[in-house]
Amino acid sequence: MGTGNESLLSKGLLSSCTSGGCGAKIESDGLSRLLAGLPGSSDKRLLVGYDTSDDAAVYMLDENGPGPSRSLIFTADFFPPMVNDPRTFGRIAATNALSDVWAMGGKPLVALNLVCFPEAMDKKILADILTGGAEKIAEAGAVLGGGHSIYDKEPKYGLAVTGIVETAKVLRNNTPKIGHKVILTKPLGVGIVMAALRVEMADDAAVAQALASMERLNRYACESMAGFNVSACTDVTGFGLLVHALEMAGEQAAIMLYPDALPRIPQAVAYANQYLLTAAGQRNRNRAAPYADVSALPFAVQELLFDPQTSGGLLIAVPGDEAEALTARIKAAGDEHAAIIGEIAPRAEKVVLFK
Repeated sequence: MGTGNESLLSKGLLSSCTSGGCGAKIESDGLSRLLAGLPGSSDKRLLVGYDTSDDAAVYMLDENGPGPSRSLIFTADFFPPMVNDPRTFGRIAATNALSDVWAMGGKPLVALNLVCFPEAMDKKILADILTGGAEKIAEAGAVLGGGHSIYDKEPKYGLAVTGIVETAKVLRNNTPKIGHKVILTKPLGVGIVMAALRVEMADDAAVAQALASMERLNRYACESMAGFNVSACTDVTGFGLLVHALEMAGEQAAIMLYPDALPRIPQAVAYANQYLLTAAGQRNRNRAAPYADVSALPFAVQELLFDPQTSGGLLIAVPGDEAEALTARIKAAGDEHAAIIGEIAPRAEKVVLFK
């Protein structure tokens, strides 16, 4: 299959990296063990820290002001490129970093560039990366305030972002209510398509859909949630849908997924069946194995569940009688692949179940 995307395949950013996008993340169970050894904070204004593997930190800004209490949201995210075009890479990396603020129900305010760049590489490439990032920061309604850069063997780019949210409206990743429906706002399969691209087996349509998905801000899905009784929210990134579903279930619930309802990039199914997969997908499979039995599912569907999503969609828990209306609003706002993909169930022997 030809790609027609020479700028994405020719020598350049991809040739300088061994991994890319959110697939470069350290596995979640390894991170949990490391973080467990750190001293905790006794500051009661830190409303969300690293103890629940949530998407961002939340710190109460004011408690007794004249208006509603507000909190600041802090997050940072960066990674190596998954495409060769530097401006496209910048847009994707910035979109991904900004997403954590929307996953907490907030609004981005200020972003700082985080840059690692090879000393011998053409600085025009870096300028294009930063231009792409600045475009998405502007679309997010935030401002670029500066950043930090270092020389490194491989290029990496992302943002540190500060956002704001009404304290009463902070969304957590692990507080779903039993009986709520689960919505996913973007299609799965981005990691698989990028794996196919690296070996020049991805066709134009698949690459175009993957790029459009990765560059799509979760701002519009977040804004669509206004007025709905959302009980939990997270964004689906490098740990794949299934591991993020585990995090959403937390210690009190389980999630019943509807495999046939999962939005997907169509060609990703074929690529998965050709074993065009990622190492991160296998790490996610290993992480989820004790908590979900996927053996009855087709192999390609299993891989979609474990596939690391760079700049993936929001995973939203909302009352069953509101789910259709919220899904319709999210679609009307531009996320046409949004779908109800499951429900929150009582705790069971397995944390992720399938219907």
